[in-house]
Amino acid sequence: MEHLNILIIEDNIEFLEELVAMLEEYNYNVIAVASNYKDALTKYYQYNIDLVIIDIFLGENPEGITFAETISTVPNALKPFLFLTSSKDREIFERAKLTNPFRYLLKPFNELELLYAIEMAIEKFYGQLNVFASKEEDTVIAREYLFIKKKNVLKKVSLSSVIYIEVENRYCNIITEQEKFVIQIALSKINQYLPLEAFQQVHRKYIVNTEMIEEITLSKNSLLLKNDHLILFSDKYKDLIKSFSILK
Repeated sequence: MEHLNILIIEDNIEFLEELVAMLEEYNYNVIAVASNYKDALTKYYQYNIDLVIIDIFLGENPEGITFAETISTVPNALKPFLFLTSSKDREIFERAKLTNPFRYLLKPFNELELLYAIEMAIEKFYGQLNVFASKEEDTVIAREYLFIKKKNVLKKVSLSSVIYIEVENRYCNIITEQEKFVIQIALSKINQYLPLEAFQQVHRKYIVNTEMIEEITLSKNSLLLKNDHLILFSDKYKDLIKSFSILK
C-alpha cells in the first residue's frame, strides 16, 4: 500500500506548515512543496504526484492559475488539482474556473471540507464510471492503482500488489501483499475495470493476479499464490489456466 502523494503550492510558510501537519495526520504524503510557478512546475514533473493543492496568489500575482493553465495543456500528464485561496475576487474566480479545477475552497479551510475535497477530486478525475460507493467505503479504480476510502482518507493501493480478489455475498475481499480490503461491489463489475493482461477470473468466486502465481497443480485444480495463498480454480477455466505463461 502507498499513500496519496500531494504537491502543495503555497508561499505562506505559516499556512503551509499547518496544512502539511493536517494532511500528514491523516496519512497523506506531502511529497513536495513549492512557493512559485517555476519551482512548482519542476516538482510537478519530477515526482509521482496524485493530487495538487494550489494557492492562487503566489506573491502578488495569480501564478497558481498560470500553473493550472500550463498543466492543463498536457492531458496525458494532468493530475487532479484544487484551489485553496483567500481571494474572493470574482474576476480571479472566473479565470480560475476556466482551468477546470476539481474543487475551489476559500481560506481559512475547514479540515473536513478539505478531506472531502481531496476525495471528490480523485473521484471526479477518474470519472464516475470507475467509482464504486457504499455506506462505509468508496473505491476508485485507476490504471495502476485502487483508491480505497477507509474512514476519512483515501488509501492508494497499487494494482500490482493485489494477489487475488474474492467475492463474498455482495462484497469483494481484495487481498494484497500488505493487507486486506473489503468493498461493496460485485465481482463481475470490478472485473470490467481490471487490466486483462494481469487479472483473470479463475472461479466464480476468484480473480487472480497472474503475476502472483507461484505454482499450478492441474490435478487438484489449485493455484499457489504469493504469500502462500492457495485457491481453487474451476474446470470451466482449466484451458485458461493452461495458457498462463507466468510460472515462478
